[in-house]
Order: sequence, then structure tokens, then C-alpha cells
Amino acid sequence: MTATNGATNGHSAPARRPLPCGIYAPTMTFFDPETEDLDIPVIKKHAERLVRDGLVGLVTMGSNGEAIHCTREEKLAVTQATREALDAAGFANTPIIIGATEGSVRGTVELCKQAQGVGADYALILPPSYFRLLMDEQAVHDYFIAVADASPIPLILYNYPGAVAGIDLDSDLLIRLAEHPNIVGTKFTCGNTGKLTRVALATDAKTPASEGSGYMAFGGVCDFTVQTLASGGSGIIAGGANVMPKLCVRVWDLYAQGKQAEAIELQKKLSRGDWVLTKAAIAGTKQAIQSYFGYGGYPRRPLKRLDKAKVAAIEEGVREVMELEKAL
Repeated sequence: MTATNGATNGHSAPARRPLPCGIYAPTMTFFDPETEDLDIPVIKKHAERLVRDGLVGLVTMGSNGEAIHCTREEKLAVTQATREALDAAGFANTPIIIGATEGSVRGTVELCKQAQGVGADYALILPPSYFRLLMDEQAVHDYFIAVADASPIPLILYNYPGAVAGIDLDSDLLIRLAEHPNIVGTKFTCGNTGKLTRVALATDAKTPASEGSGYMAFGGVCDFTVQTLASGGSGIIAGGANVMPKLCVRVWDLYAQGKQAEAIELQKKLSRGDWVLTKAAIAGTKQAIQSYFGYGGYPRRPLKRLDKAKVAAIEEGVREVMELEKAL
């Protein structure tokens, strides 16, 4: 694959942007505090800030992006706005991954097709889970294969048992699915570095030291960035990168440059701060952005707004990492 400047000549679509190794954020989706309508200007502002601060790619409409709270039209609008913001800021080569999971094969494929039209390069897909008792390994396998067969954009499988009634894709299944040419990665929000290691080895995953096959083995939380690199991983897609992107990038870069001791020491501080955000979830992450960057707001209902005491506790809990962030 070759990078593109994001422009078309009126006759053909641009080449798909490759996925570089490094740090990605599943971007927050911002809403008007009164109406809960999409706040497109803030969505654009946030996307630009993250890439200016060193992130190599963005994920729209993931778990942190409140995809479950958004209509298909809103998912496409957010993705289009993100693409427009990056192109206008000079980051036309930066890839966008869209969270495109719907309950059916048909719906997921349709969303993938529409997402390509608004600037998404890849789709992040959860296993189907609503009819949990019917979703055995074969059903999950067949779902991913059917979507991969029909999607115009490649798939990154999303292993997040907490979001899909406990469905946990094991390494044997992930390795088997990776044989499909339109399945190009996995995000391991399960936190299982042994599983990541096995999949990375079997797929000859891309790493900072080697282009490998191009398959991407992503850690799903920034508090195991060093562990992901040590396991042969390709990158991190982590909610904490919405708040402290430069610090996340610094840990990654130190380890990738062979400065492992420095990376490990900084990882300890990153993990301490990220745990505050993990416990505070979407509302807390947005409040941390509000406290330190002046925008953020609230999640859509039914997620609760935090009281002043919790907002203050989050602000204090991430103070150490935000001081490091500001110094970078």
C-alpha cells in the first residue's frame, strides 16, 4: 500500500492509507451540553490536537466514542468531520479506523461501505453478541469471514470481552481469521499479552523494528504499552491517549529506540495516571480533557454526569501525568 495525500482527481479514489506502528486514540465523541447534538467543531479540534501531539492514527466511533449512543448517520458524520479536520491540518496521510459493528452481517457491511465514502480506511469490528447463547466459535468465525468477504475496507478484529457479554476470541481463532486477506489486525482490549504474543508471532506482525507481514497486533490499553512492545505488538489503541497523547507516544518511542529502562520507568507513571481514567470511564475522561484542555463536556445519557467532588478527584488523580504531558 502507498500513502495518499487524501485528494482525488475526480476519476478514482485515493489509495488506502497504511497503518503505521505507534499510538492511536479511540477518539471521544463530543456533544452539545444542552441538546446532546454532535459538536462537530470540537470533534474536529480534538482530532487535530491528537495528531499534532504525535498520534499516528485515530479510531472514530469506538467504545470511547460512544458508538452505542450514536446513529449510523452520526457515526458517518463524525468520521467525515475527522477526515476533513486532518486533511485541512496537513495530516492527510493519517489513517482513520471506524468502529463499524452492527448486529448483522448485512448491517455491518453496509456501514463499512458507507464509511469508506466518508474517509475511513479500516473498520474495527466486535464479534456479534446480542444472541449470546447462539454465538459459538463457528458463528463468530463465520460472521467475521462474511463481513471480510464483502467489506471494501479491511477489518481489525476487536477483542473486548467486557463489551460483548464475555465473548473472548482465543489466539487459535484469531490466527485462523488472520488468514483472510481482508482481516489485517486485532485490538487486544482483553489485556492478554500472551494471546497478543501468539497472534503476533503467527502473523509475523508489523513492529517498529520490522515491517513484517503488515498485520497489526494492537494493545488496547496504554498502561501496557511496554508490555505490548515486548510481546511483538504493532501499536496501542487506548482511551488514555485522548488525554495524554504525548506521554503515551514518549513511552512507545523510548522503548522502540532501545531505551528500555527509561520506557519502563515512564510506563509506571503512565499506568498510575491511566488507572484513574479507566475507573472514571467515558465521563471521567471527558472531564479530564475539560480540566486540562478547556473542552470535553459530557457523555450522552444514560451515562451520568459527574459531581464536582468526582471531577476534582479526577483532576488531582491525573495531575502527575498531565505535568509530564505539558513538559513534553
